[in-house]
Amino acid sequence: MTQYVADNQLFPVFLQLNQLHTLLVGGGNVALEKLTALLGNSPQATITIVAKEINPSVRAFIVDYPSVQLHERAFEDKDLDNVHLVVVASNNPNLNEHIHKESRKRLKLINVADKPDLCDLYLGSIVKKGNLKLGISTNGKSPTIAKRIKELLNEALPEEIDETLTYMSQLRDMLKGDFTDKVRELNAHTAALIASKDKS
Repeated sequence: MTQYVADNQLFPVFLQLNQLHTLLVGGGNVALEKLTALLGNSPQATITIVAKEINPSVRAFIVDYPSVQLHERAFEDKDLDNVHLVVVASNNPNLNEHIHKESRKRLKLINVADKPDLCDLYLGSIVKKGNLKLGISTNGKSPTIAKRIKELLNEALPEEIDETLTYMSQLRDMLKGDFTDKVRELNAHTAALIASKDKS
């Protein structure tokens, strides 16, 4: 039987946050960082923020996002009702543990900032070029390296990649034949595009 190394068990997924309800517990700088990541990738995401104290920068950031609700008070267990995803940006270890425990009981996916052992998922670094999105994770080992790789890919990938994606999508819809035929034809067109780029 094949033996698998158990050091990286992550399975990458892309969530349609605009179809889910996210709870964010915390109102400080870390919460702002999480908000920036969530809304930067899904501006229409429904997010409820609960925190005793709300940083003015958080208030200013959410002004342009009507789907974000703000509750300036302590977390209550009922806040977990009717949400799909829980993100915790609290510096209170006891609260973190409690929310993790209650989320697990309710079968909610949870991310607790800087606490990999309390996470069902990580909010990785994202490279975005129009319709192309690449997720980067270091399995919680080094956010700094993930950030650097993000910077490198942002520089390496041309802005025109989105135009190419649109063209390839239109081409795919026009092609006839079964799946294998379409893949073969798309591969030929992709090779031609790369060759023309190399010559220019």
